[in-house]
Amino acid sequence: MEYLSILILVLSFVTLMGVGVPVAWSLGFSSFLTLIVTVAGVPAATTIAQRMGAGLNSFSLLAIPFFILAGEIMNKGGIANRLINLAKAMTGRLPGGLIYVNVIAAMLFGAIAGSAVAAASAIGSILGKRMEEDGYPKELGVALNVTSSTTGLIIPPSNILIVYSLASGGVSIAALFVAGYIPGLLVGLLLMGMGAYFVRKKKLPAGEATSWVELGKVFLQALPSLTLLVIVIGGIIAGIFTATEASAIAVIYTLILSFLNRELKLKELPAILLKSSATTAVVAMLIATSMSMSWVMSSEDIPQSISRILLSLSENKYVILIIINLILLFVGVFMDMTPAVLIFTPIFLPVVTELGIDPVHFGIIMVLNLCIGLCTPPVGSVLFIGVGVAKTSISKVVRPLMPFFFAMIIGLILITLFPQLVLWLPQFFGL
Repeated sequence: MEYLSILILVLSFVTLMGVGVPVAWSLGFSSFLTLIVTVAGVPAATTIAQRMGAGLNSFSLLAIPFFILAGEIMNKGGIANRLINLAKAMTGRLPGGLIYVNVIAAMLFGAIAGSAVAAASAIGSILGKRMEEDGYPKELGVALNVTSSTTGLIIPPSNILIVYSLASGGVSIAALFVAGYIPGLLVGLLLMGMGAYFVRKKKLPAGEATSWVELGKVFLQALPSLTLLVIVIGGIIAGIFTATEASAIAVIYTLILSFLNRELKLKELPAILLKSSATTAVVAMLIATSMSMSWVMSSEDIPQSISRILLSLSENKYVILIIINLILLFVGVFMDMTPAVLIFTPIFLPVVTELGIDPVHFGIIMVLNLCIGLCTPPVGSVLFIGVGVAKTSISKVVRPLMPFFFAMIIGLILITLFPQLVLWLPQFFGL
């Protein structure tokens, strides 16, 4: 019976997705069809609705709409420009300087906004045209922008790490946030290393020289933006406030900063609030239906069945992690990150914890793995944003994307094989 439930769940979900039903509705309907095998129609529908409501009844989830709003305010409030100027000043006259500017700016912006889509849109719209004018191939700039923007989902604050905490049953958000720093920086360095290869190969132009005085001036202009990161993460680590309270502080801080910079007008706020609300509604629907599917899978013992299958293949934790990584890489190509985390965390987390793998370590592995999926068609939201901003086509970007995919996969392999890359900082801070 348990294998019948797996079959119904998988086939119904894949079929619904295949005929173009939105992901959230596919999750809800496939959960209902799986449950209706053992429960009558009306109780099954009532149960799904109840589980959707219960899935959203979490104080931690309140952080998501606030961080989304903070990201939108940053995008409109000129904060991205200051971070890009700081990245330019840091690279000096390095050959192919704008490549490093792109990665550093994406890491800085993502570390404050926590959104890959916002980073790809902001950095791409500002740097894309400049790179093209300076002789950089357009598609190379898009490929770099798309992949580097995902570092913001690993470097805190990150909405997807909050979602993983919810799906895992309460892994510390503070520990997850701190654990993301080294992997995020590692991926950024690997992307810059791959960029250096293109600098040599295509003999790309050097950046602009920056004096120490100019560097100090640019740093001071960006300092208020960078201070937000210290306030949010420092406050969470010190136990002054929770991640949810930090998200509200982030909104207030970015709002005041944007008005002080005189780059955000009061009349622009309704549009920002509307866009943030629309994004939040989509995320909330995905979370609600994903949580209903997770409950159905649990009630039908599906995670236990999959655990037995995986553990029957091998008891070596690295073999199991390789298998899980391959599955998640495949899943990330066809499924958005939020439902993927909510669905597959309850399936894979019991397996890896039984093998002695830390839940914080696994969370970073999962998020980095699914970041790669955000850059791949047909569902890669960050890829579509990057291509749209640059006004090019996916077919032209795929080839220059491949080396950067390779760099991200190297990063994934390193953090999979060396847990201390993830766990050292949380252990240092006693989290």
